[in-house]
Amino acid sequence: IIGNPKHSHLNAAYSFYNVANTVDLEDLMRDALILAKAEGMDVFNALEQMKNLDYFNALKFGGGDGNLQYYLYNWCCPTMDSKDVGVVLL
Repeated sequence: IIGNPKHSHLNAAYSFYNVANTVDLEDLMRDALILAKAEGMDVFNALEQMKNLDYFNALKFGGGDGNLQYYLYNWCCPTMDSKDVGVVLL
């Protein structure tokens, strides 16, 4: 949208951490995508963490163009796959 005369704003929805006990996580996220579109969102962002990778392909998520870097206070932790990492936002 940078420099585009027609579009000046980008509406983004974010999904950080999801827990589903009574419904399938893929169904929950499909509903979240539908609601985001109904609310006028242009993009839906989610991180490759926890169980998110389980439904990304099925719901046709596209890979992002960057990497997020987090500073961990316990820098001696072992190397982990993104599916083994969770982020708690305070």
